[in-house]
Parts: sequence; C-alpha cells; structure tokens
Amino acid sequence: MDTTPKNSQPHHPAVAERNAQRADNIQIRIADAITAYAGSMPFVYIHIVVFAVWMLFFESKPWPTLTLTVSLEAIFLSTFVMIGQNRQADFQEAKADHDYNAQELELKTNTEITRQIHLLTKELHERLVEQPYS
Repeated sequence: MDTTPKNSQPHHPAVAERNAQRADNIQIRIADAITAYAGSMPFVYIHIVVFAVWMLFFESKPWPTLTLTVSLEAIFLSTFVMIGQNRQADFQEAKADHDYNAQELELKTNTEITRQIHLLTKELHERLVEQPYS
C-alpha cells in the first residue's frame, strides 16, 4: 500500500507504518473519525444549539439530565483523547527508534569514509612527498 500522497515528499517510515496500521484497523479509523469530529468547531456549534434548545424548549428543569448527559459525553471524549495520546506516543517511539538507527548507520558510514580518506591521504603523501620521483 502506497501511503505517499500525490505531489508530496515521501513520509517518514514511522509515519508510513502508522498510516498503514490505521488503514487496516476499523477500530482505529472509527476512533480517528470521532476524535477528528470532536476536535472541530462544528462539534462545538452543534452542542451549543442542542443544549440551548434542550434547556429552553424541552425541559423545565434540564440540569439533572443535562449534567448526566454532559458527564457521560466527557467520559467518552476523554477516552478518545487518551487513545489519541497513546497512538501519538507509540508513533514518537517508533520515529525515535528509526532516527536512532539511521543516525547510527550514518555514523558508521562517515567513520568508514573518514578512514578511507585518511588512508588515501597517507598514500598520496607517501607517493608525492617521500618518493617524489620514483
């Protein structure tokens, strides 16, 4: 599965893996959809309208039922926030592991290149300075 959007740079391997996992898991897709909607202004506007209508037109004493409803909704929304935070922590850990491995490989490569440059410089020095006209 190609997780690279068209006309953009390729994703970090940890991002590509996370996107593939999200696409394969229906529960994660549902949680992502709920979290995305709950974190939007339309969610806020709908709640303002629904609660205002409820308090003004449907119940003369809405506070006990309204309190219960809002508390239950807060419990579920906080659960979705924690799910998102756990996924973000997993992603950060995967990215940190990948970055560490990439940096270690780069360090080894640079060390080998530096050794090769040293050997070539030493050979050139021997040929040009110590034996200039052999």
